[in-house]
Amino acid sequence: MKDDRFSAIRQHLYSSGYSSIQEIAEAVGASPATIRRDLLALEAEGAISRTHGGARIAESAGIEVAFEVREQRNLSAKRAIGDAAFETIAPHSAIFLDAGTTVLQVARRIRLNPLPLSVFTNCVTVAQVLMDVRDLKITLLGGHLRPQNASMVGSLAEEMLDRLWFDRLFLGAGAIAEDCCVYSLDEEEARLNEKMLSRATVKSLLVDSSKFGQRLTYKVARLTRDVGIITDDGLSAAWESRLREASCELNVVSSAVNDNTSAAARA
Repeated sequence: MKDDRFSAIRQHLYSSGYSSIQEIAEAVGASPATIRRDLLALEAEGAISRTHGGARIAESAGIEVAFEVREQRNLSAKRAIGDAAFETIAPHSAIFLDAGTTVLQVARRIRLNPLPLSVFTNCVTVAQVLMDVRDLKITLLGGHLRPQNASMVGSLAEEMLDRLWFDRLFLGAGAIAEDCCVYSLDEEEARLNEKMLSRATVKSLLVDSSKFGQRLTYKVARLTRDVGIITDDGLSAAWESRLREASCELNVVSSAVNDNTSAAARA
């Protein structure tokens, strides 16, 4: 019950922005006293920021919004990017899906339209989405769990990658800065992402347009001509020009979502 209430509070704050304690209580069907206690716990997790009489989703540098809330951000763009990435997958190939929320949409599309694949991932959520899908062989990297991103990271995960090679890598990004480098909030995840890029024949960066022009703490890698980028049509003309000047293979997709596909993907 508490976990369900926490999730409902996070989703309400994501959808509505700043809300008073009374508004949150009415939205989730709990008393104001219960909501005050819940907000204290959620603030301790780094998921929300309390203010006098209310709260909002935490957005400050160094704090990650809970995975299930971040998945909903720019969802139509992420689904369009996921659809475009899915169309590049060949049956009977070995692919790696990392722990980004945009990459998760590729997993949801594979579940919707299964094809025979060997799927490797360091994301617990991706493994859960695909674990009962026919014709798939799923391998989850070892390591220790980073709960903020539902990802396996660390030296064990890195050592496992050294023994593997993939036909395609689908990699997300926390931020892409003006220096045309990919950045992450977490040091271990940045190191693992860099290793992923060295273990695939075809490398695709799946990133919605809101991530461009941002910078986080740890550098993953510089964008190069052998890393394709799939993003949405919210990408600015200046950034599109910058990426093409850097010889990046760029695929800009429409963020308009087919309602039937979206409904099926949610099923």
